[in-house]
Amino acid sequence: MRLLGQKDSINVRKVLWTCAELGLSPEREDWGGSTRTTRDPEFLSINPKGLVPVLIDGGLVLTESNAICRYLALREGCSDLLPEQPTQRAAVDAWMDWQATELNTSWRAAFKGLVRCHAAFSDRALQSKSTGDWNAAMALLDRSIGSGGPFVCGATFTLADIVLALSTNRWEQTPIERPELPAVEAWMTRLAARPGFAEHCRNGVP
Repeated sequence: MRLLGQKDSINVRKVLWTCAELGLSPEREDWGGSTRTTRDPEFLSINPKGLVPVLIDGGLVLTESNAICRYLALREGCSDLLPEQPTQRAAVDAWMDWQATELNTSWRAAFKGLVRCHAAFSDRALQSKSTGDWNAAMALLDRSIGSGGPFVCGATFTLADIVLALSTNRWEQTPIERPELPAVEAWMTRLAARPGFAEHCRNGVP
């Protein structure tokens, strides 16, 4: 099993943490950095989307980080990370989809402008709106965990916790004004005992 992507990528780290939970050790290859870019013809021949991560498992070539995490949980038969029961599975899928769409959309301008320093996101008003949207999304997560925890989908740690914890770490690491979110803070503290959390999530990399 091979995993293509640089280890500081938030989406690669989702997969690495999932692998840690499952006891898997894929052979990771650096792609997406300054040496081997995702625009290289060699990489594009594997993934025409030009994005990491990419999982290669035998004859399977799989892209999209959340899809890879789901695949690995199913491959290993881990129904704790990805429940078999339909309503429980739907809850995990819903939060994972929300992370990939609503939450990621909210932080884009603030993170890329303030951390990555992209010129396209240098406008202060755009950053301010993004910060407000991001904080509102995180407050929603806080209310949900506070009312139903201890984990995102209730009593059991799932893939939803992995992907949302990575986004929460990014929120913590970005130089913005943030509200106090006690349920999120307590949840992240609980996650610190999980395999892979310190190495792949709260590791100082946004």
